[in-house]
Amino acid sequence: MKLLAIGDVCGSIGCETIGKILPSLKKNKKIDAVIINGENSADGNGIVPESAERLFSYGADVITGGNHSLRRKSVLDYLDEKPFVLRPHNITAAQSGKGYCLLDMGYARIAVINLMGRIYLEKIAASCPFEAADALISKAENDGAGIIAVDFHAEATSEKRALGIYLDGRVSVFFGTHTHVQTADAQILKNGTGYITDLGMTGPDDSVLGVKSEIIIDRLKNGGKSGFRLADGECRLDGCIFDIDAKSGKCTDVERISLK
Repeated sequence: MKLLAIGDVCGSIGCETIGKILPSLKKNKKIDAVIINGENSADGNGIVPESAERLFSYGADVITGGNHSLRRKSVLDYLDEKPFVLRPHNITAAQSGKGYCLLDMGYARIAVINLMGRIYLEKIAASCPFEAADALISKAENDGAGIIAVDFHAEATSEKRALGIYLDGRVSVFFGTHTHVQTADAQILKNGTGYITDLGMTGPDDSVLGVKSEIIIDRLKNGGKSGFRLADGECRLDGCIFDIDAKSGKCTDVERISLK
């Protein structure tokens, strides 16, 4: 089976890009399941019910989150109501939502795990992602999941790489999110886990990580205090297609994509 994971969606312009590209991509690549990181799918950071519903309408099966998942009050009840909208499981102060779901495709059960890193993300208190992963993998196995996918929302490449190798052979696919820059290391690890350090983003190409370039330049060069505003213009969709043997749960092929 083919699982498509899509990198961080940036605001309404990113949602529109999903709507333009995803339906035909699913058809042409014969995609069975789609996981989209939607933690920034609302304009101005965070996720709201409206942006999540847009992503579902365009073809998402599971929406994962990150450090901005709980930013908007309007999404808190929604996180409790919707089993396939996740936030990182190991956010210690979270009182809404969950970081695990089981997607039953009939011919395969896919457990999706959402975790957050701790390096350079100290503003959001999080418990150990390694221990959280161990616990959720045990839950997935008890739930009869033959395929396990992990979205690790983290800043540091080293932390992502370390957790990926730690989970190699225990999960089917492991992909990083958060940095909005797609890495060129899509691969199958030695024990059969499909891996990429970061999927990238779905948002405006002419930008700094989706934000208007002049705002970021002013902040870095002059100490400017302007709030982030999403750029406009042509967008791209970054992600990765993982081909998985449904019987063994091992990844057999990885294809990195970046589409306009």
